[in-house]
Amino acid sequence: MINDTTIVPWREYLALCKPTIVALIVFTSAVGMLLAVPGAVPLDIFVLGNLGIGLAAASAAAVNQMVDQRVDAIMARTQNRPLPKGNVSMERALVFAFVLCVLSMWVLVVYINLLTAVLTLFSLVGYGFIYSMYLKRATPQNIVIGGASGAAPPVLGWTAVTGTLDPHS
Repeated sequence: MINDTTIVPWREYLALCKPTIVALIVFTSAVGMLLAVPGAVPLDIFVLGNLGIGLAAASAAAVNQMVDQRVDAIMARTQNRPLPKGNVSMERALVFAFVLCVLSMWVLVVYINLLTAVLTLFSLVGYGFIYSMYLKRATPQNIVIGGASGAAPPVLGWTAVTGTLDPHS
């Protein structure tokens, strides 16, 4: 159990981010970038775009774990996650998710483009809040409806490179 003065190991925060899922999201975003232009993607766009998208995905994953803390505590597969075990407090997880979101939006707005930032924020809200807080518990079709957030990364990669959203993206 932690208190306000406990130093939480970085691995606990990394676990909140669901790094395997974030890696898959960044990979599919990179594919979207590579498909968006006939030549090479500018390195700064490739690196910073994927960084911003990855930070947003990590934020959404942390929000998802906050929402699912009680359920995670009783499931064998998830009971060792940082929140159910008490290794990270809800307050710290909330601050962590907020900081990741702000950093993501800053990177995307300043270095990429507003369209990508807005679409990324919609995806974060879609997964972290709409899917996690409502759809997951409201309908067996949750994964179908919530799938838009999962399908977004290639589109986000495309818009990061082109600055546009069109039928090809």
